[in-house]
Amino acid sequence: MGKIQVFKIGGNVVDNQAKLEKFAREFAAVPGAKVLVHGGGAIASAMQKKLGLTPVMIEGRRVTDAETLKIVTMVYAGWCNKSITALLQKNGCNAIGLSGADGAVITAAKRPPVKLASTGETVDYGFVGDLSPENIDSGLIIRFIEAGLTPVFSAITCDKDGNLLNTNADTVASSIAVSLSSKKETELVYCFEKDGVLLDKDDEGSLIPEIDPACFGKLKADGIVADGMLPKLENAFSAIRHGVSKVVIKNSDNILNDRQTVCLDR
Repeated sequence: MGKIQVFKIGGNVVDNQAKLEKFAREFAAVPGAKVLVHGGGAIASAMQKKLGLTPVMIEGRRVTDAETLKIVTMVYAGWCNKSITALLQKNGCNAIGLSGADGAVITAAKRPPVKLASTGETVDYGFVGDLSPENIDSGLIIRFIEAGLTPVFSAITCDKDGNLLNTNADTVASSIAVSLSSKKETELVYCFEKDGVLLDKDDEGSLIPEIDPACFGKLKADGIVADGMLPKLENAFSAIRHGVSKVVIKNSDNILNDRQTVCLDR
């Protein structure tokens, strides 16, 4: 086994059947060992609204009360995970769909109330899990790969008390990549509906080909990078600092080309 590539796709891709089918075809064609982590936030938010609940997002992360936890578990670990797994099987990729609770492969701790640096407000995110690479059973993931399987993870984890927890999918992907990097060369690929990090979110021609922590800080201060892109880039730079050989952000429609943003730690 050579390097391992950890891919992550977001809910906006999962919720678009044409995009998801194209991604599944291209992902199946990626050579070598690979892992897929997926979100499902767009579908979960739509389901919450249908049930009369209002999705609450703070700094790109979902506040998860008991009822929301039931919905995101059904959506992420159920419909999304098994739909993606079936599409990959259709395209010749022997995928196995998993949550973090399966085999205790990803355990987490319930997040305590946190004080936001941006506003000073204290927020209780509810049943949200925090994790680190030490919470990942990378040996089990490698055994799946050695058995010819491609693990497909939803972002539902569990704690040691048997509670399910909603965990940020970007963080799951980053933690898996860092954990695997202690055993194998590992790359992390964040895929979503844009070509990468853009100076103007509505102009694909404004792609930033490379971004380092100083550039990220300026883009964040200027409000160019915000919402869901914040945890994505924070996790990207953390992964590089902790051993992942390469992190890229690119369009899920074009994972086989080199149009992307490469995150650098310099």
